[in-house]
This record gives sequence, C-alpha cells and structure tokens, in this order.
Amino acid sequence: MRQDEFVCADIETLLTWVLTDLKEKHEVFGFPEEIFFTPKASDPFRMRRFGRLLETPIGVAAGPHTQMTQNIVSAYLCGARYIELKTIQVLDELEVTKPCIDMTDEGYNCEWSQELRLDESFDQYLNAFILLYILRDMFQWGEGADPGFIFNMSAGYNLEGIRSPKVQRFFDRMADCSTELEEKIARVEAIYPRVRELEIPTCLSDNLTVSTMHGCPPDEVEKIGRYFIEERGLHTTIKFNPTLLGADRVREILNDRLGYETRVPDEAFAHDLKYDDAVDLIASLRKSAEARGVQFSLKLTNTLETENVEQNLPDKEPTVYMSGRALHPISINLAARLQEAFDGALDISFAGGVNAFNLVDTLACGLRPVTVSSDLLKPGGYGRLSQYLEILGREMVERNAATLEDLSLSRGGGEDPRQAALEALKAYAKDVVESGRYAKERFPYRNVKTSRALPLFDCAAAPCVEACAADQDIPRYLDFTARGEDGKAFRTILATNPFPSVQGMVCNHLCQFQCTRMNYDSPVLIREIKRFIAERRGAEDYPTPLPSNGRRVGIIGAGPAGLSCAYFLALAGFEVEVYESKAFPGGMAADAIPPFRLDQESLERDIRAILNMGVRLHANTSIGAEDFEEIRASHDYIVIAVGAKVSLKLGVPGEDAEGVLDQLTFLSAVRRGERPAL
Repeated sequence: MRQDEFVCADIETLLTWVLTDLKEKHEVFGFPEEIFFTPKASDPFRMRRFGRLLETPIGVAAGPHTQMTQNIVSAYLCGARYIELKTIQVLDELEVTKPCIDMTDEGYNCEWSQELRLDESFDQYLNAFILLYILRDMFQWGEGADPGFIFNMSAGYNLEGIRSPKVQRFFDRMADCSTELEEKIARVEAIYPRVRELEIPTCLSDNLTVSTMHGCPPDEVEKIGRYFIEERGLHTTIKFNPTLLGADRVREILNDRLGYETRVPDEAFAHDLKYDDAVDLIASLRKSAEARGVQFSLKLTNTLETENVEQNLPDKEPTVYMSGRALHPISINLAARLQEAFDGALDISFAGGVNAFNLVDTLACGLRPVTVSSDLLKPGGYGRLSQYLEILGREMVERNAATLEDLSLSRGGGEDPRQAALEALKAYAKDVVESGRYAKERFPYRNVKTSRALPLFDCAAAPCVEACAADQDIPRYLDFTARGEDGKAFRTILATNPFPSVQGMVCNHLCQFQCTRMNYDSPVLIREIKRFIAERRGAEDYPTPLPSNGRRVGIIGAGPAGLSCAYFLALAGFEVEVYESKAFPGGMAADAIPPFRLDQESLERDIRAILNMGVRLHANTSIGAEDFEEIRASHDYIVIAVGAKVSLKLGVPGEDAEGVLDQLTFLSAVRRGERPAL
C-alpha cells in the first residue's frame, strides 16, 4: 500500500481513541477541549435549515475536510454544524494526482470527487453520525431530539452515473441505514453502553447538493436537479460555477481590479452554464421543489477553472481549480446579480474565500449557511472555526442582533429582513472589489513552508525558527510570555541570543515573514515581544557561568559577534579577554545604528550583562602583528571578529569627490550626535 492512500479505521478504534484522549489529555484528535464549541439555546446565530435546527451557521464544504470520520468529528467539535459530505460519484476508483492542493493566499487544486470507494464513504459517514450523537450525550449538548447539525450529501457528476446501481445503493442506505446502524451499535455498546439509550435516526440525510463538473450542459444540470427533487424527494441544492458572472466581469475583478495573475481560459466560459440559462433553470427547479414540498437552494460557488501556471502542482495537470480569498469577490458579485434577478428571494448557501473576518459580512447578506474549505487547509485546520464563532458572537452582541435576520437589518436597513439582506449584499459586492482588502498585494508573504525535510513520523518544526539567524526557540519564549512567565521567556531567549535588548529593537525579524499566524489574521510581532521581555528582566535572570576550566580565549573585536562569542565562552568556564580598537564596545550596533532605532540604554544593558560574566574588555586597543603574537602566546584560543569595517564602494564616477560621504562615516557621525554637512 502507498503512503498516500487512505486507510479507514473502524468505529471501535475511533471511539476508544476519542474516549481515551478525552480522559487523559482533554482533547480529541489533537484539538483541545478549550476550543470546542459548546452550544447554548441563547446563541444568537442559530438558524433553521430544511426545517431543522443548525446550532451555528457555519460548516465544512464538501472536500478533503469531510471524507473521513475523524475529519467530520473534528469539524463538529470546533463548531461546524452544516456538514457537506465529500462528493461521491460512480467512478470511485480514481487515481488522484499528488500533490493535489496548493494553498497559500488563493488556493488551487487538481483533485475531484472522493478517494474512497462508495461503500467506504457510507461507512465513514455512518461512523461519524454515531460518534456525534455519542459526543452530544457525553457533553450533554442540546435539547430534545434535534441534534443541531445536518449532514448534507454531495453527488455528481452526471445523471447516468447517479442512476447506476452502486450510487443508488449509497442513496438508499443514507435514507435508511437501519440494518447497518444496529450492527454498529452492537459493536460499540461495550465501549459506550449508553449508546443503546440514544435515539439515533436511521436516516443520515434528506438533503443533497448537486456538484456538477465544469462544462456540464444546462439540460443535464436540470435533469439531475429534477431527479433529486421529484424522484428522491430530497431538499436539493445546485452548486453553480463562478463563470456564470461572465468572462469580462470575472477577468475585470480578478485580474484588472485585484491584481491576480491567475489565467482563466476562454473554454472555461465557453463550456460552462451561461447566466441566462442558469436563471431559467433556477426558476424551473424552484417550481418543481414547491410542487414536491421540498426546499430548493443554490450553492455559490464552485471553484474557478484556471490554467496551471506556477501553482506548484504537477505539470501533467493542464487545468487546476482556484479557491480561497481571490474567489470571494467573484462569488459575492455573482450572488448579488442572482439575488437582484429574483428580488432577494433565493435561498443561497455560500462558500468562496470565507474566513473569520468576512463571515459576518457574508451572513449579513443573507448568504447562509456558510461552509469553508480553503481557509481550513491553513495552519490550525478545524481549530480556526472557534475564531469564526467568537467574532460572529461578539459582532452580533455589539449590533444588538438577536437573530441572523437582525444582523441583516443592521447592515441593510428597513424592516424587511429579505430586502435588508439584498441591500447589504449589493453594497458588499461593491466593497469587496473597491476596498482593496482582497487585492493580491494585501498578502505579501510567499509561503510559511520551510526547506526542512518532512520525515514520515516528524512534522513539527516552526518556520519562524528556521528563518531566525540566531536559531531562537521562538514558540517556547512566546508561550512563556503568554503564560506570564517572563523569567523563563528571557532565559529561553538568552540560550541563543545574548543581545535581547538590541535584537528587540533592530532585528529585521525574518521570523515574522514566516509566522503561521499570518494565515489567521496577521503575523505575531515577535521582535516586539522580545523587546518587551528584555525590558522587564534584570541581572538576576542571567545564568551563572560554570567554574573556570583553566583555558584562556582572546577575542579581537568587541562587536555583536565578538561579544556574543565572549558570552557563551564565559558561560562555559573560559577566561575571556576582548580587544577593541575603538573607545567603546558594540561595533556597528554602537557606531552605526541611529539612536532613534537603537537607544544607548538598551545597547549598554546587553553589553554590561556580558561583561558581568567576567569578560575583560581592552578598549582603545588596536592589534598589530606583534600584539597578535603576544595574544597568541598567552591564550589557548584566538577568535578574530573584526567585522566589515570598510565602506562598500558603488563604483561610480565622483564617489571620492569632496562632500560625498560613505555610509559608515555618515552613520557613525549621526550615532555620535554629530550633524554631517549634506
């Protein structure tokens, strides 16, 4: 078996894993209890969908997050309540190109449909369904028979495949799993005896989203929709492609206004459903659903078909599919156009570049529930959902919104929630294009990935540490700082950096450009935290040197390199003497960095601590050939740390002319308080 193939764990293994981790670690699948969402009847963001309660208006989109049981359980615990199950189809033995996803700012993927067989998919969904009921019982979440979550099936990609016997068998068992449910309960009751007392429904889902391939003909889309509405009697949602907005408008938004270089080929618009056809299709299926007594909805949007150019995906895939932040303005504008055509009467669920910071805007536009995929592929995964709900809850309180309809009214005005949502949507559609918040340059970070190899059983390595020239244990001292343990944070910094005050002010903080927090909101201000800690600690926090080992080291140069060397050698028990040609130590830090960037007190604090280790400084001491031989004879080791003392030449005519200053002379004069004539 290949390492990239899925292996499904049985329900006994998963339940035992969950119960053991909860008892011993207070976590499930690595997610701590602290970030679990605890539903309350007073939550203002509750909503109803298909006649049932959704405890939150957010969920996970059909994709990599809803394929395995543990995916679904993790998403649920972190707050997802609308679970779009991974799309199934008749072709369930696909060879998926790997890697299949490239996710930084905007995202790209070349995978489609499930990587499990149909029987395996059903088994995973049933396992998850049972485990969610057990978890609700354990945590005593919810009241009555309504579980507060919905499993939404997703299927594609043509009617012939959907009518095939093995796909029909999947739908039949999702509608009635009596036999399979009883067999599962018999297997887990020894592990969780109360499972017999739980009223677990035999219908896993009575609703479905139709996922049609890019290029699926309009009549085929309508036939599929009619089948699920009229023959299956399912609440049916049709997922539409962003190409409905039209080539000119899509390219205007994506390329001209927002500055993305993503190429959308002409054929993407040629073979996809056209806007006028979509409007007719929607009107027709709404009538069919009303006649059948089920709900018809739209899902916006699918991914955007693009050319595979510099997407870090295999070259053998000429076409890839864009998602994430860049898709948000396109999807919102498509939603606005469709809602205007139907006077705000459409029921639209939404996915397309949603994150914690635009969720409130999206919900206020009447687009709900909102499902997420791309954002959860970034560091933190499902744990990011807790931030969504925290911000949403806070915003609703601030706006005195007791319901999501009130949230729409607070944004769109008036007294009719539907019209208020439409007005909010029209305003937001303009804002996402014109505000600049979705422009490409708003995400200046290339990638938080490191160059470190990724062994099979070792994936923990912080990108910030790899980027740090001093190899600082950044996560550790940030953790100590967060806990209020400043002394431990300071000692962690000193372990690899004896200049915490200096570095806290002038470091070019490459770590910050690799901080994974950028994928939530913005990078942690690592340098400023270091300065905060350095300013709060004193001599008592420095380590004590080891006893003398009887060896002497002479260091030529008292700049940051020479003094750092002196610090670590003194700690190790060496007798250290430092020779400096200038009247003061500190090198370029003391004689080139302007005081508005590095104040004298911070510099002296670090140097004083190093000298207090027993380091002897010989200032105003230039070392010539004879001096060098004397040091050589009287010391066991010599370190030459003279630095780069000669200014860099530009190699242009006139640079030696009167009045032209080299950079080091100029900076030195400024540092010493002089005012060079310019």
